[in-house]
This record gives sequence, structure tokens and C-alpha cells, in this order.
Amino acid sequence: MPGFLYDKEPSRSKLAWEDTNVNQKIDSYLRSLLTERTGLFAEIEQYAEENHIPIMEPESIEVLLQIIRLKQPQSILEVGTAIGYSALRMIDAVPSVKVVTIERHVKRIAEAKANIEKSGKQEQITLIEGDALEAGEAAGAHGPYDILFVDAAKGQYKRFFELFVPFLRHDGIIITDNVLYKGLVAEPLAEIEPKRRRALVRKIHNYNVWLHNHPDFDTVILPIGDGVAISKYKSL
Repeated sequence: MPGFLYDKEPSRSKLAWEDTNVNQKIDSYLRSLLTERTGLFAEIEQYAEENHIPIMEPESIEVLLQIIRLKQPQSILEVGTAIGYSALRMIDAVPSVKVVTIERHVKRIAEAKANIEKSGKQEQITLIEGDALEAGEAAGAHGPYDILFVDAAKGQYKRFFELFVPFLRHDGIIITDNVLYKGLVAEPLAEIEPKRRRALVRKIHNYNVWLHNHPDFDTVILPIGDGVAISKYKSL
């Protein structure tokens, strides 16, 4: 139809730009609704931003915390402590919960310990130092867990899942962060550069497919923040 707004099909690049622009607006809107963090949480967020330390995006962590509030867990296993931010936020959401968290980065271990000490929550957080793939026995000793939260090396997600799920109660929940990886999982692999990033995107995509086809779990991925996967055992 002459003169009609869409008489020509929009280009792929234009559609991608429009999708990105809409997503950014939604993210900004959701962040505007959040209560501003104060005290130690605000301090850690500022430190993470200034020192380029990855912590959960504000929208993503609110999803995590709401699941925790609904579940009211007694114990949580976190794979990837970083500087202790998410562990402390989880305890703030459910003050009675115990968190076992694993971190291998020496400098971040020290920073996490400092933040945990500042919070006064040392009795509720057990920090396992070392490679998570070698921490199965140590983590299992503190189980079983109500929630498994995976937020460490993205290329190892499947191995983390398989290693730590045996320590999860049968009504437990697995939460995996960063499963959309800046939206790159939706892009053609051949267009992703450098090749190292392409390989990581392939691993995350394969993990997402594996999760959705797992015979024992139901999984949904929420397009919030950098993508949050929520998995639970299928009903008996």
C-alpha cells in the first residue's frame, strides 16, 4: 500500500537497534522503581562499579531475592562469592538463612571477608576458598540446600549444576545468572567476535538448551538484567 508506514520490511539492523533501545528503556524503568540501597550495600555497589567487579544487576538480584522471600530457605549454596554482595543481600532478605559460598579469586576472597565482617554476619556465611569444581566435598558437608545459586565462570555452568545439584533438597530451586550474556545468545555465532567470546556464547547457549531439555527439571529463563534461569525438580 503506497504511503503506508511499513510498505517496506525494516532492515535486520534497524530491528535489532529498536529491540535494544526498547530493552534499555525497560531496564531503566525497572531500575527506577527499585528502592535505593544505603549503608554497606551502597558502599559495595559503588566499590564494584569503580573497580569493575561484576555483581548482579539490580533487576536480576531483585528476582533472586523475591524467590528467596517466597521460598524462605534454611540454607543456600552460592557458586561465585565475588566480594560478598549477593550473599549479604540474600541474608538481608531472609535473616535466618545460612549461606555457603565458594570463591577462588584471592583478592576477592579478602574483599568478601572484609565486607562480611563489616556486616556482622560471619556466623551465617561460610566461605569456601578455592575452585568450585574442586569444592564438591566441602560444599556437600554443609548440605542439603534449599537453593543453589550459580553465578561464577559461565563456561562451567553445566559442570557446576551437575556437581552441586546432588546436595539440593528435592523441593529445592536452582538459579543461574547471566544466561543471556548481554543478548549475545540470540545473535548468529558467526557474527560474534572475538572467537573466544563466540566460544563462551556457544557454551551458555548449549547450557540453556540442556537445561530446558533436562528430564528431571523444569526451567524458565527470565529476560531480566543479563538473564536469569530458574530451575526446579519436576513434580513426581
